[in-house]
Amino acid sequence: MEHFISFLHQLGTKLYPWLTEISTAIIACFLVVFGGDINRILRRKLVGRNFILRTLVFILINAFGFGLLIVAATPWLASLLSQLSSVYLLLILVAIFTFIGIWAQKNNQS
Repeated sequence: MEHFISFLHQLGTKLYPWLTEISTAIIACFLVVFGGDINRILRRKLVGRNFILRTLVFILINAFGFGLLIVAATPWLASLLSQLSSVYLLLILVAIFTFIGIWAQKNNQS
């Protein structure tokens, strides 16, 4: 068991320099999986509205809203992940990406 923990520690340690990229990937994956739901809700709220208003809201939410979320949330998530020990970092990252994959599969997005 000690060898396994040591292996996880070594592997987790190699992830620290890549936390910004990993955080960006996590946020982007969440947006890909949940972006359709967000757009569906917006479509329902804006049904019957002017085409220009619907288009403007779509652009604001998808381009600027999602973009701002990625830019703002990535450093915050990277900072949060950097506080974890290397073993927990590795396990949590595997769990996060597994959750995203399972959620996408259940919602036919893969």
